[in-house]
Amino acid sequence: MQPIPRPLALLAELTYRCPLKCPYCSNPLELARFRHELDTPTWQRVLDEAAALGVVQVHFSGGEPLVRRDLAELVRHARRLDLYSNLSTGATLADEPALERLKQAGLDALQISLLDSTPDGNDALAGAASFEKKLRAIEFAARLEFPVTLNVVLHRRNLDSVDEIIDLAYRLNVARLELAHTQFTGWAFRNRAHLMPTRDQVARAAEAVARARRRPAGPEIVHVLPDYFQQFPKACLHGWGRVFLTVAPDGAVLPCQTARDIPGFKFPNVRDAPLEAIWFQAPAFQRFRGTDWMPEPCRSCERREIDFGGCRCQAFLLAGDPAATDPVCHLSPMRSLVEGALIESQREEAALEWRFFHHAETTNE
Repeated sequence: MQPIPRPLALLAELTYRCPLKCPYCSNPLELARFRHELDTPTWQRVLDEAAALGVVQVHFSGGEPLVRRDLAELVRHARRLDLYSNLSTGATLADEPALERLKQAGLDALQISLLDSTPDGNDALAGAASFEKKLRAIEFAARLEFPVTLNVVLHRRNLDSVDEIIDLAYRLNVARLELAHTQFTGWAFRNRAHLMPTRDQVARAAEAVARARRRPAGPEIVHVLPDYFQQFPKACLHGWGRVFLTVAPDGAVLPCQTARDIPGFKFPNVRDAPLEAIWFQAPAFQRFRGTDWMPEPCRSCERREIDFGGCRCQAFLLAGDPAATDPVCHLSPMRSLVEGALIESQREEAALEWRFFHHAETTNE
């Protein structure tokens, strides 16, 4: 068995609280179970332990991390540890004073989400007026010389606006534009019928990105292709328990942020054990690490150390078995489950009522 690598990146999910209601939210479906957030000293200890373990980058996320009053303090602690820090935000709370505090604390970069190219499209998807706040936050960030990644999750409701989204990224002069097709886990899986694009939409979006990349100047454009339309799955964060770890708001330590989609797993908590012991010894991290766990056809596949069997959450949600070959793979005996979802996505738009499930409905908040 190969030696266990040390993690390089920590996703610090500071809170699940958020003023937006994005239909593809990565927050757990049962939010009410995870309201007891870690306090400031515990998060500082987590950062200490992460740095000692070998982590070089911390990504502060949520929910909306700016609802935490101690965010600047945590960023400052990461800077003292020489951790590269990035903040992922919906930007509704990212006014100029807030960003100035983060700059002074030592934050290295910002990732700001956008849902569509127009106020109406963005705000309808977000469930709140946020478009103008996002644009103002990008303007403030530019004044403070933050490198900004504009992140847009792509799906059926905004794919026809990709050209306009790219044009907006050019006008905003962001450093990086990340166009990431929806990963159908969590809330996105529950809303899949409304978010799954058509093949024509996916093809047109790819053509739009190719045209934009031929333009002489502008942001770096990252285009994350949709799993369901591919021949092979992506590796789950470069392989389960190999590069990334997530600490959730309640202290649970996860191999990926949606791992709680998989029932029957007991995820360790930083309140009970140090990160190093969790990373190297916890059964939840060992379960799908490496290749020994793989069934056929993964076990004999020449790609087994490229995609590591694909997404374990996706395998569970589609096939009911987290140890199955990801059904996205064309070699999977359950590929028909993906094909059925793709056929369903070709229904006429008029047949779909635009009403998403979201966390406010489930938690009665």
